Amino acid sequence: MKLLPLPDQPTHRKPSPETETVSKRLRKISPKPLIYVAIAIATFVFIVQAFRPAPIAVDTGLVSRGELRVTVNAEGKTRVRDRFTISAPVDGRLARIELDEGDKIKQGDIVARIDPLPLTSSVKEALGRLAEWQAQRQGVATQRPKEANLEQARQRIQAAIANQRQAEARVVQAQAALEQARRDTQRAQQLQASGVIPRKDWELAELNQTTKVKELETANLAAKASANEVEVAQAALSVLQQQKSDPDYLLKVYDARIASVEAELANLKDEAARTDIHSPVSGQVLRVQKKSAQYVTSGTPLLDIGNVSNLELVIDVLSSDATKIKPDAQIFIDQGAETKAIQAKVRYIEPSAFTKVSALGVEEQRVNVIGDFTDKSLSFGDAYRVDVQIVVWDGKNVLKVPLSSLFRCGKSWCTFVVNNGKAERRQIEIGQRSDFEAEIKRGLQQGEVVILHPSEQIDDGKRVSYR
Repeated sequence: MKLLPLPDQPTHRKPSPETETVSKRLRKISPKPLIYVAIAIATFVFIVQAFRPAPIAVDTGLVSRGELRVTVNAEGKTRVRDRFTISAPVDGRLARIELDEGDKIKQGDIVARIDPLPLTSSVKEALGRLAEWQAQRQGVATQRPKEANLEQARQRIQAAIANQRQAEARVVQAQAALEQARRDTQRAQQLQASGVIPRKDWELAELNQTTKVKELETANLAAKASANEVEVAQAALSVLQQQKSDPDYLLKVYDARIASVEAELANLKDEAARTDIHSPVSGQVLRVQKKSAQYVTSGTPLLDIGNVSNLELVIDVLSSDATKIKPDAQIFIDQGAETKAIQAKVRYIEPSAFTKVSALGVEEQRVNVIGDFTDKSLSFGDAYRVDVQIVVWDGKNVLKVPLSSLFRCGKSWCTFVVNNGKAERRQIEIGQRSDFEAEIKRGLQQGEVVILHPSEQIDDGKRVSYR
């Protein structure tokens, strides 16, 4: 084995006099004072850090520019625009409807069959009227006016003429009495003015004149009434004479009535056969209201038919929000975060509102907004519930801020801006507001950082830190 040489051993030097002096002084100083000084310094630093206020952790947002869309959010439902409810045309036994909801049908297809009842109240009523008209036709001869009736009508005319003459005579008499009363009143007025007779006699003369005027009016009315009685009596005699001379027109009337009833009975017999109900349009079966075989009355709804490819939206909104919505406004139907919203547009707003009780029991005035789909590739059906957003204002390149950063300060709006790690209270002016953002008109600049959901701990000049 080869041996390696050992390294040179270090040589010990003699310390200098200055080093020996320092070493001697350090040996004389005790270590306890140094420990106390270190503890005091550490305690002071800890107290300063403990009593120094810590920055408040906050959530922040950014003042930015972009699109701001103000919407009215509401719930709506889809509705088939042209909905047809097929009802039973007659009373009878409904055969089981073989169609199901969603089945496609064409115009003219048979959708239901009804076996009418063999004897209905309509048949009984028609048979009763037919028997009545036939009996009255046979009794036409007995309805001819008798000679005694004609003579009685003539005597009635003569009596009416006599009454008319008496009434006319009373009119002439009343006119003469009125003229005399007027002359008496005029004389009494002159005598009373001369002081020959008292005022009471003049007033009695005027009262007598007024009475004669009323008597003349009564006589004229009686004369007119008597003249009318003469005309009525003459008309009655004319009718009796016509009925006696030509009663055959009654036979024609009864023949026409009998023919009408017989035609109605023939129609009822046709309805007594099996009745086929046809679809008025092409589309799909929306709902079968009467599926099983059963007896139904006329007008009973059987099934609903419509074209589900022709849907519309019915959205009820508060009447206060309806004033902001205009025709042709955009509608967005929310389909979830992963699905693109379906678009529609407002066709019209119904002119009449209605009262609806909310879930909290509050009565609200609401208005239906009717919309049309602009996207034809739809997977909706009839009466589907949808969440919609109706656009009432849309702005591009708008300076905006998160709505959660705003708070009221008196009658104005304020926000806290983060400036050099401190909160700075800033009064601002806002414009349009959506559910999450607000338009800034004055008070903020693009790129500034604002505090979201400011609490009562945050004040102007407070140190803050980002959460």
